[in-house]
Amino acid sequence: MTLISASHTVIGSVVASARGLAGAGNNGANLGEALLLTFAYSLLGIVVFAISFALIAKIAPFSLRKEIEEDQNVALAILIGAVILGLSIIIASAVGG
Repeated sequence: MTLISASHTVIGSVVASARGLAGAGNNGANLGEALLLTFAYSLLGIVVFAISFALIAKIAPFSLRKEIEEDQNVALAILIGAVILGLSIIIASAVGG
């Protein structure tokens, strides 16, 4: 998946989420408000995720970047990937309600 198609997927999901918030029955009368709420919650989720990941990087007794990039530590990369997915699921559940 290229960066362009990934960004189109994200934009499409944000608009679809906003349409769901606006409700199907009112023909999108509140679509602007729903888009604003969707972007606000998305931003909140990204900020919480960034803070959480920075905290994990600070707590780790070694450099994550050095271990994964220079030392090619695949096990650590898989572990960090699992942590990222777990954080994302928790934040999405908390923000989404």
